[in-house]
Amino acid sequence: MIYFNSDYLEGSHPRIMARLADTNMDQTPGYGEDAYCDRARDIIRGLCGAPDADVHFLVGGTQVNATVLTAALRPYQGVVSADTGHIAVHETGAVEAGGHKVLALPGVDGKITADQVDRLCRLHHGDESHEHMVMPAALYLSCPTELGTLYSRDELSALRDVCDRWRLVFYLDGARLGYGMAAAESTIDLPFLATVCDAFTIGGTKQGLLFGEALVITGDALRRDFRYMIKRGGGMLAKGRLLGVQFEEMLKDGLYMQLSRHAIHEAMRLKAALEALGVPFLVDSPTNQQFPILPDSLLDGLRERYGFATIQRVDDQHTAVRFCTSWATDPRHVDALIGDVRRAMGN
Repeated sequence: MIYFNSDYLEGSHPRIMARLADTNMDQTPGYGEDAYCDRARDIIRGLCGAPDADVHFLVGGTQVNATVLTAALRPYQGVVSADTGHIAVHETGAVEAGGHKVLALPGVDGKITADQVDRLCRLHHGDESHEHMVMPAALYLSCPTELGTLYSRDELSALRDVCDRWRLVFYLDGARLGYGMAAAESTIDLPFLATVCDAFTIGGTKQGLLFGEALVITGDALRRDFRYMIKRGGGMLAKGRLLGVQFEEMLKDGLYMQLSRHAIHEAMRLKAALEALGVPFLVDSPTNQQFPILPDSLLDGLRERYGFATIQRVDDQHTAVRFCTSWATDPRHVDALIGDVRRAMGN
C-alpha cells in the first residue's frame, strides 16, 4: 500500500534521527532551557530577521494553536477563522474547550478576506447589545490553508490593517508553512510573516521532524508569561532539548526548504499529469495538497493500492479526494499513481 493520506506518515528525515542518536546521552537542563534550543531559537530569529522575537517549541499543532489562543483571549472573547480552518473543524473543539468560541466565516477555497473580518467586527461593535455577544479579539489563519491555497502579501497586509483597526491578535498556523513558501506562486517569507503577524508557527511535524512546532512571537500582546501558558496547557516538554535538536538540524543549512521544494515538485508532477488526462480539481492548489475530482468507478480500484483522503461528493458519480505529497515522497510512487489513474481512465 502506498499512502498519500497526509504529510506526516513517515518518521523523520535521516539527518534528524542521526542527530538525535548522536546527542542521546548528552545531559542538559530540561523544559527547553538548553543549548540546543537556544541555538535553534537564534537560527529562527536570524531567518526571520527578528532578533527580538520570542521563540518557543511545542510538540504538536493542536497543542500550540490552543495554547496561543488561550493566551490571546479573555474569557468573553473569540477567534475569527475560516469555516474550513483547522481549529474550526479538525481539532475536536480544543479551542472551544478552553472557553473561547470560534467565529467561523465562510471561506472561498479555504481563505477569508479582510473585508469579511472588518464587517464581522463592525457588526459586532455596532450592535447595541454587543456586550451580550462573544467579542472577536483574534484572527486565525493557516497558510497554506486546509485546501492547499495561499494568502498573498497583499491579502495578509490587508488583514493586518483590519487587526490593527479592531485590536485583534493576528495568529498564523504554519503547520505546512515550508510547503507554502516553496510554492512557485508564493509571495511570503519568514521576515514578512515576522512583521505582519503577532505570532506564527513554523511546522515540523508535517515537514520532516519526528514531532514539533516552532512558535514565533513578535507581538507584545502574547509575550508576557507565555511559558506559564505552555506549562498550564501541558505543553512544556520535560526533555525539551529533543525539539531544539530537531529544529537546529533542520534549519541550520537550508534542509527545511530543500525538503519542502521536493514535496512541491512531486505534487506539481501529479497535478500536471491528471490535468493532462482531463481531470478537474476542487481547488487550484499550488502546494503539496492536491484535490482531484475523480469518477467513483475509479476510486475502489485505487483504494486497493493507495491511501488517500475523501473530501466531498461533487455529484452522483464523482468525488473530490486529496493526494498529499511530503518531504519524503518517493517519485516512483507518484509515477505509479499517475500510471494507474491513466490506465483506469483509459478503461
